Amino acid sequence: MIDTRTAPYAAFILRISLGVLFLAHFGLKFFVFTPAGTAQFFQSLGLPGALAYLTMAAELLGAIALILGVYTRFVAIALIPILLGAIVTVHWSAGFFFTNANGGWEFPAFWIIGLLALALVGDGAFALKPSIAKK
Repeated sequence: MIDTRTAPYAAFILRISLGVLFLAHFGLKFFVFTPAGTAQFFQSLGLPGALAYLTMAAELLGAIALILGVYTRFVAIALIPILLGAIVTVHWSAGFFFTNANGGWEFPAFWIIGLLALALVGDGAFALKPSIAKK
């Protein structure tokens, strides 16, 4: 049974956590690897360099939307393809465990599960713009 008194706060904690993770990944690409370096990495994978900029924008805007609680369900679903792309292009060949060289697909897969759970459970407490209006 779901405790309806605390469930909104659990969704809030999940929403904030996932948003902060995306913000951290954006920050890594922007401040450490730099946008040009990230684009070069994408090109080394055979992807268009412009996709790096799109990915960084999606991570930043998605992070902000999750943290603020703006259309949380839709944003959570929209961010999943980024992680699927990371699994397919970088992490799959490294194996399951994220501690493997080049990082395995364990962490991005778990991150996808968190996003799916958030999309199912909803915005949670303190959302500025809920995905679905309450009745």
